[in-house]
Amino acid sequence: MVAASGRRMFLSLVLLLAIRGASSQTDSCSSNLSVTGLNFNTTGLACIVAWSSQDYILRFKQENADLWSFILSAPDASAYIAMGFSPTGQMVGSSAVVGWVTSSGIGTIKQYKLDGTTPGQVKPDQGSLSIQNNTAFVGTQSSRIYIAFQLNTAQPLPNVIYSIGPSGFLPQSSDQLIEHADRTSTTIDYSSGQSTSQKAPYTGLRRNHGILNMLSWGILMIVGILVARHCKNWDPVWFYAHIAIQSCAFVLGVVGIICGFVLENKLSVSVSSHKSLGIVILVLGCLQVLAILARPEKGTKSRRYWNWYHHTVGRILIVLAAANVFYGIHVGREASSWKAGYGITLAALIVVAVILEIRLFRQN
Repeated sequence: MVAASGRRMFLSLVLLLAIRGASSQTDSCSSNLSVTGLNFNTTGLACIVAWSSQDYILRFKQENADLWSFILSAPDASAYIAMGFSPTGQMVGSSAVVGWVTSSGIGTIKQYKLDGTTPGQVKPDQGSLSIQNNTAFVGTQSSRIYIAFQLNTAQPLPNVIYSIGPSGFLPQSSDQLIEHADRTSTTIDYSSGQSTSQKAPYTGLRRNHGILNMLSWGILMIVGILVARHCKNWDPVWFYAHIAIQSCAFVLGVVGIICGFVLENKLSVSVSSHKSLGIVILVLGCLQVLAILARPEKGTKSRRYWNWYHHTVGRILIVLAAANVFYGIHVGREASSWKAGYGITLAALIVVAVILEIRLFRQN
């Protein structure tokens, strides 16, 4: 009897694991599509792995001369998923179909017009896509979320953008989207069924902008300040070294900021906070250059006030610069290694500064 009971428990456990495994199976192009609630025929769909890192699977088919079917599936992460069609390959200017399902099972699918990169510029119920009436669908099944729709078009745009929202943060009653957690750009050849990932546009210019500003305002300026404060025993070498380092930093910084303006114009993006901080830093840098030209002689009464001004503006500049470097890395969505690399460098400079301050305090 005990053996029989044990076998029953073992079989029940196996059955439970099988049920769980079936309910959590992933979608793939080799599996059969079976989604309840779709309002159009799903036979004969081409299938591609649209975004491998997020396990996005896209199926599509041309139904007739002016009608295309699309079904996108992704793991259900309690987040919205989106598929956008772009005339340029960039997010700005594209129209997207976005879908999400709440924890209570209520699904919403809408078209959005992406006029900019801020949430207020992503407009619900607008866009250039002509979606066939009563074909838009969103739902969850087997731990995945599906969005499906049919487009009235002779040829869909080949530049397709996918995005996923932050987990656990679904749009509220206004249907306003918050910034995506991740996105990618691809190009689809609808005749061959091939999809290729697109590199971020102007990658070289973006990185030159980041590296120049990081090196100039965020590193060399700090080194120049340390030289001026702690190397005065080597007079006048410290002064010429300070001038040389800060001049090099200023020139590189100006070039980096120019790269930023060019990049903003080419990408047509809105980075007002990052841009404003950069302009403030540039103005402070120009004031420092002018201050050198107007430097009063040693021993004069005005020299004390000039020193106070020069030192204060310099410290404000490097604090704003360090903050803007980190913010720029965030805005540019660079890899976390950028933040880590600059963070380690900045931390090393701070440690050196602290050690030198202790040494200076003991000498006095």
